[in-house]
Amino acid sequence: MLTIKRQIRITAGLVTALAELNSSRTANVIWQALPLSSNVNIWGDEVYFTIPVKMELEDGQEVVSSGKLGYWPPGNAFCIFFGPTPISREGEIRAASPVNIIGKLIDDPKVFKGVKEGERIVVERT
Repeated sequence: MLTIKRQIRITAGLVTALAELNSSRTANVIWQALPLSSNVNIWGDEVYFTIPVKMELEDGQEVVSSGKLGYWPPGNAFCIFFGPTPISREGEIRAASPVNIIGKLIDDPKVFKGVKEGERIVVERT
C-alpha cells in the first residue's frame, strides 16, 4: 500500500520547520483546513495555538516525545512539543491533558525555543 506523505510548513516569527501529518482522522480534518494562522501561546517547551477545527479525543496521549504534533480537544489547539512542560515529570514531555497525535516534525524540534508568545504562526501545505 502506498502511503502519501502530507508535508506541512510551520512558520512562526523567524522560525520555519517542516513536519508531516499522520493518517489519523484529526490530521485529515486539519489537512483539509490548511492553511491556518493564529497567535502563539507558550507553555514550557510547548508551542500551541487555537485553530478552527473541533475534534473529539482519538487515541489520546498525555506523555509525548519531542517533535510530536498534537491536537488538544479542550482548547481546539494545535500543539508542537519540543521539551518539558510545567507539569512534566523528570525525563518526560507531558501535555496538559490527553492530545490526539497528528504528526511529527521533520526538522529539529529545538528551533521552536526561538518562538515568542503572541507571534503569528502559519501552518500550510508544502
